[in-house]
Amino acid sequence: MSKYLIMLDQNRCISCHACEVHCQMKNRVPADARLGKLITVGPVSHEGKPRMLNLFMPCFQCERPWCVTACPTGAMTRRESDGIVYVQEDLCVGCKACIKACPWQVPQWNDYTGRVMKCDYCRDRIDVGEKPACVAGCTSHALSFVRPNEASAHTREDYARRILLRHP
Repeated sequence: MSKYLIMLDQNRCISCHACEVHCQMKNRVPADARLGKLITVGPVSHEGKPRMLNLFMPCFQCERPWCVTACPTGAMTRRESDGIVYVQEDLCVGCKACIKACPWQVPQWNDYTGRVMKCDYCRDRIDVGEKPACVAGCTSHALSFVRPNEASAHTREDYARRILLRHP
């Protein structure tokens, strides 16, 4: 398991897609590709009010990533220190085996380079103590970059806070 997670707070997300824009700018992602996808459904009725439902889909940084197993050249790699899965561009031959192997379609084809690219939580940024571009650029602070053990505590605290606001 990766040492990190990107979490979405559904109550804060305003469906602006700033996360995708910041990711695309930082990683020079072509317009037709998404390394982290914000999937928006709605509007749906929630407690009698219209609401958009959102799901943020970065790479899950799998414990045993199928993309790494499928890569014939070793270009798709998993860092042992923190579990981040990334592409070593100089080793990628563009066979697209990793794209086919990932059940979530996380690896993306880059027409400009003729190679695969994928979300790696902006490992260059986290290596120097910064947040991934999508998290740092989130307009409503709906995305957070946490460790898995912090994620469940954060979710429980948020739920308790919302219950207290309803029943003072």
